Amino acid sequence: MKGRFRGLMIKACAHATFFCKLLCNLRESLHEKQTSRCVLTGLLAAIPNDELKVGIIGGGNLGKQLARVLLQLVPIPAENLRISTRRPEVLDEFQKLGIQCFYHNPYLVDWANVLFLCCLPSQLPNICLEIQTHLEKGCIVYSFVAAVPIARLKLLLNHTNILRPQYQCVENVNIWGAGKDITAALQDPVILQATCPYSAAGGIILNIKWLEGVFHAALNICTAKDMPHLQVLQLLNELFLSVHFEDCEKDEASCPKFQLQDFVDQVYTKNLPQRRPFPWFDLTAVQLKETSFTQHFSTSTAFRDHLTYLYCDLFGISFTKEQQPGVSTSSSSK
Repeated sequence: MKGRFRGLMIKACAHATFFCKLLCNLRESLHEKQTSRCVLTGLLAAIPNDELKVGIIGGGNLGKQLARVLLQLVPIPAENLRISTRRPEVLDEFQKLGIQCFYHNPYLVDWANVLFLCCLPSQLPNICLEIQTHLEKGCIVYSFVAAVPIARLKLLLNHTNILRPQYQCVENVNIWGAGKDITAALQDPVILQATCPYSAAGGIILNIKWLEGVFHAALNICTAKDMPHLQVLQLLNELFLSVHFEDCEKDEASCPKFQLQDFVDQVYTKNLPQRRPFPWFDLTAVQLKETSFTQHFSTSTAFRDHLTYLYCDLFGISFTKEQQPGVSTSSSSK
């Protein structure tokens, strides 16, 4: 696997893993809060755990690498991961682990709440035609099909809950650990830090609007649970902005927090009752347009620092501010 292509593969798998880790933590916290609320109100019936169920369409090199990384580094249990591919017989490695591998895209979409598209661009129109009527509103479609813009994908799927990371190669710098498989590479602190969303290390830049889409996807999950918006903000701050550098632990009040105006405009804020959930966000629009959240990202160095720290912490890597990866502020929408 050549340097630049390998770097793209490593970054893509790392960011998908980060996304799934965030969703697992969010769903677990929502389940705990719902259970506590039922205990307090005397409703003692068991509440089923809303587990992350990941489907992958495409069993080629990217699909297989992604499955290995998600299994080992999230980690996602084998029973919560399924793969649909035209040649399931070549995925014996995964079937031995207990992963269901088959060729039935609509069946996969009916089951999954997160769907990764790892197919060829030429295959995408037919796949979208197959699955569009099976997509639930809350299912998050995560596309690795770089040749198909997110606006086009929205039309093909008739769906708005879509994430599509965009990568730009600016120079050919091979720091990606040739010889290591991708799962092993992502356990190397140097390589992992190079995959941080704000890092331009290795000559590959991620459009940071993807990260904005990730947090809005988290809001949609809370909205689907009918959670009041003030509780959602508190939960997001607890989960995603509670990991601090040593020098800011002494004054956590000065650390960045998600605010209501980061997600909705002032007019909407004034008319939003306290117990009302956030509105449902069109993730495609979030990734294509400038928003108040975009402005927060571009102006707050502390905000970027904390999110970078969170990223490495979720992978089990710690570092000081002085060790932070090089930051890129690219946010162009293409």
